[in-house]
Amino acid sequence: MKIVVAVLLLSMFASCTSKKADEEGARQHATDTRVLEELQGVWLDDNTEAPLFKIEGDSIYYAGQNNVPQQFALFNDTLFIYGVQTVCYPVRRRTEHSIHFATPQGDLVSLHKSEVDSVYVDSQQEIHQPVQEVIQKDSVIEFKGERYRGYAYINPTGIKVIRPGISEEGLSVDNVFYDNVIHICVYQGTRRLYSKDIKRPMFAGLVPDDFLNNSILSDMNFIGVDADGYVFEATLCMPDGPTCYNIRLFVDLDGNLTFKLCQ
Repeated sequence: MKIVVAVLLLSMFASCTSKKADEEGARQHATDTRVLEELQGVWLDDNTEAPLFKIEGDSIYYAGQNNVPQQFALFNDTLFIYGVQTVCYPVRRRTEHSIHFATPQGDLVSLHKSEVDSVYVDSQQEIHQPVQEVIQKDSVIEFKGERYRGYAYINPTGIKVIRPGISEEGLSVDNVFYDNVIHICVYQGTRRLYSKDIKRPMFAGLVPDDFLNNSILSDMNFIGVDADGYVFEATLCMPDGPTCYNIRLFVDLDGNLTFKLCQ
């Protein structure tokens, strides 16, 4: 019997992943009006008394600075959280002022509603891009007695990349990261030979689409000069993980740009 229950739980968790059909079905769930009203407010962890999130309307606003608000529904003793992925949390017990539910990792989250105004989670808080400076990189390469200087300017942008993550409490959260646009140029003395802005979408078809859409253009280096032109190497990385792709950029003497994935 225990094995059957475990299989059923795993099956339920699997049905709440990011498959489009499952998401569309889950979003049809509606929270009872009375229950929705009871859930409004700031919810605290039973063990630490720290605020985890605020429920306002049908959205959850997390206490973290870089988490995206997510819609939710409480239906048939299951809490559905709709983000990059749809995640289900079986509700073990709920009253007007408390809720206990299980995470996909099997941990029990026990929360109670704050009764004092001093506990505050700002549902109107905007996610601000961290202050970052433009990073300038340059290299000098000699070819046939001539000196070539290549530059890469890594410019932070407001382009958001939203990645699913797990909080310390085991809750599914959507974290916000910011992409870069990298300007490359090559000079011989004071004469500019080439310049161009490089953006992440330009690498479509070279790396898997899912990776491209969730990655950041993180680095660029000037690495070579030959009889055919100039060579840079770009790096695309997941912002919250070690997975990266390196891509060679080849600029011919007529200014034509081609790409090749490094193996």
